[in-house]
Amino acid sequence: MDTPNSAKGYFKVDDEAQEMALKKKAYKRLFIVVASVVVFLSVIIGAAVAVARSQRNDPHGSSPSSTPELTPAASLKSVCSVTRFPDACISSISKIPSSNTTDPVVIFRLSLKVVVDELASISDLPKKLAEETDDEGIKSALRVCGEMLDVAMDSVNDTVSSMEVRDGKNILNSGKIEDLKTWLTAAITYYETCFDTLAEISPNQSESKTSIVSKNLTSAMKNSTEFTSNSLAIVAKILSTLSDFGVPVHRRRLLSSNSFPSWVSPRTRRLLSAKSVKPNVIVAADGSGDVWTVNEAVVKIPKKSNATFVIYVKAGTYVENVFMDKNMWNVMIYGDGKSKTIISGSKNYGVDGIKTYYTATLGVLGSGFIMKDIGIINTAGPEKGQAVAFRSGSDHSVYYQCSFDGYQDTLYPQAKRQFYRDCDVTGTVDFIFGSAAVVFQGCNIRPRQPLPKQYNTITAQGKKEENLHSGTVIQGCTITANGNVTAATYLGRPWKPYSTTVFMQSEIGALVGAAGWMRWDAGVDPPSTILYGEYKNSGPGAGVTKRVNWAGYKPTMSAAEAGRFTVDAFINEEDWLPAMGVPYQPSFF
Repeated sequence: MDTPNSAKGYFKVDDEAQEMALKKKAYKRLFIVVASVVVFLSVIIGAAVAVARSQRNDPHGSSPSSTPELTPAASLKSVCSVTRFPDACISSISKIPSSNTTDPVVIFRLSLKVVVDELASISDLPKKLAEETDDEGIKSALRVCGEMLDVAMDSVNDTVSSMEVRDGKNILNSGKIEDLKTWLTAAITYYETCFDTLAEISPNQSESKTSIVSKNLTSAMKNSTEFTSNSLAIVAKILSTLSDFGVPVHRRRLLSSNSFPSWVSPRTRRLLSAKSVKPNVIVAADGSGDVWTVNEAVVKIPKKSNATFVIYVKAGTYVENVFMDKNMWNVMIYGDGKSKTIISGSKNYGVDGIKTYYTATLGVLGSGFIMKDIGIINTAGPEKGQAVAFRSGSDHSVYYQCSFDGYQDTLYPQAKRQFYRDCDVTGTVDFIFGSAAVVFQGCNIRPRQPLPKQYNTITAQGKKEENLHSGTVIQGCTITANGNVTAATYLGRPWKPYSTTVFMQSEIGALVGAAGWMRWDAGVDPPSTILYGEYKNSGPGAGVTKRVNWAGYKPTMSAAEAGRFTVDAFINEEDWLPAMGVPYQPSFF
């Protein structure tokens, strides 16, 4: 996370008259949008019903004469109209020979093919650009971009695989739709990580070189960015609606009586429910285990395994940077306590010039990651700027009784669905940042004293566009000072145009100022598209009467509004969290 910049183009409402005028325009616009949506949905749902009836009534695919006519071109135009880039949507899909269809589900699958083909065409570009420069800063940024394109392709391929029809049955259900939204959101987040990293290229480096590299790669990624956004919009605006109407998808899969989803193996269920866990590898700094370092244990993790691989790290401080790649699935790592088992690193961007993404003491990408009773530290200190302790892009990941200690950018929930319970997080500037759909419950969030003239911002959420399944939820947590804190302290600041952050049912200490929230750009209010909210918080810092007056801020959310951000609603806990053996509250406390 960079320090504040002034190039976002946010607007500010300067007086009451202007605000009233904006509200009137908004009401009028809302009426038009609602009317348009009603007409649009009637067309799309009618098309879906027609397809479903046709498939039921005639196994050979011929339509009965009573079915309303809807041309493939009209259907494609209607589907693409919900996207941010409708022209790109229509032109890219219409080139595919099999696009002669009125089925919105088929159109969605074709949109995914467009994304996969585009990503494949640019996958080697970062490497090629890196070969054309000797600048290590540029090379490092391009390595990040290469990795991000790689994991983005994986996320899109996960989406493609989940859309395969097996045994002639439609495999969509509301739970699967949430998966699709999560994976496509992750792909867009990975693109954004690349762009953010390109922006970190040092200004002392050749301006022309930097400009050329950034321009070439950003231009090359334009199509993949737009096409992925379009696929996500189709899921969020059309497939979700069809699911709500019951046409033609199934409802969410039910869990068995033991509350474990089918993908959790019997061994994993026993392992996570047991009081003692038998590890596959024991790490001990004193030589009493199987290996001496965490990295030696990581080498032993099998690739793409559905069985949980357990690493036990004995008490001690392990000074190393650890990375678990995208193929390391279902890893559980636990220690002897968050103050006893410590993994410590010191990489940083501010002085050493290491790209923020690479500064993490521990970074994980593979799905199903679990961590318990371990402390992760970045010891770079406040003078060295961005220095991540822990970074996660792991879907369905859980962190229980852990601590994350640093200054700027301590904890980086980058992407996908994550849950933190009874953890400690310490830092200064933007010390919980990222674009994951993440919930913190029962955690201790502890701002500390930053450098002179600096301020503390607890969160900096990175939701870039409307349809992303992304947001930070702080529920039932305690916000108190770590030591003597005299610096101005805020709940957060909006990093991206659709930043989404909710504090609810938390104890907010006196160190949080009356304004509560901070602008990203000095003197410029964030856009109305952000969603910042508070619900039934307590403590001396919880008063909302003097909070910021932003269009996108809700000082007193209703129960219905806040309910969208509970564990059950926001990260679909019933499909995966019961299996993890961690305490959680599905709704309000």
